[in-house]
Amino acid sequence: MAQVATATQTKWWSGGKSPFNLEYGKVMMWYFLMSDAFTFGAFLISYGTIRFSTNFWPDPNVVFNAFPGMGHANLPLAFVSVMTFILILSSVTMVLAVHAGHHNDKKGVIKWLFWTIIGGIAFLACQAWEWTHMIMGDLPVLVDGQIEKWGQTTAHNPWGPPVVGMMHEGVQVTTPGPVAFGGFFYGITGFHGFHVFSGVIINIIILIMTQKGVFERRGHYLMIEKAGLYWHFVDLVWVFVFLCFYLI
Repeated sequence: MAQVATATQTKWWSGGKSPFNLEYGKVMMWYFLMSDAFTFGAFLISYGTIRFSTNFWPDPNVVFNAFPGMGHANLPLAFVSVMTFILILSSVTMVLAVHAGHHNDKKGVIKWLFWTIIGGIAFLACQAWEWTHMIMGDLPVLVDGQIEKWGQTTAHNPWGPPVVGMMHEGVQVTTPGPVAFGGFFYGITGFHGFHVFSGVIINIIILIMTQKGVFERRGHYLMIEKAGLYWHFVDLVWVFVFLCFYLI
């Protein structure tokens, strides 16, 4: 008896189900993160273009050498390293919150989400101190033959080439640096800080919803996972911001 071969066709999507077994909200979150990555990428590429087309650019080891309570104590990148550690640690606690959500562990989600929020707030507090210290600085700058005290703003940059052999109150006198530095620094780090702030607000809302048992009644904690994607993206972007402004 002859055997008849029948062709089989794989049905990727028969309708009424999420394609490739992905939840709709998670797919939309990935789309948003991709578009946001392009925005950050455009900012950083613009920054790099201006920086490497300028003859002089402030040395990050000189600009970022302050520490709370110690002023400019010649501790290059020490404070920003603390900020980075805090943000990375908050990413770890978010992973633990997502893991707890996968196991429907309400108490675990509440605990780790709380610590993620604390980490985000701590990072924002550190950034606020850094901005305040730079803006309110009083570095001696030689302008038209006169010494003026400048802080780092979007209009003034005290981190220009040093005046050889000239000191003022024990501090090296410099000439005005490229104005673009302040605009890019406050613009890009501020944009990232806004993302961290938004993430903290989202996490607070989700924490309240978890405490009220919203996700427990739904039977899943997918919202925690979507918030985790956003938070990890914010942490990843900081790695590139840290590299461009503080290391190179």
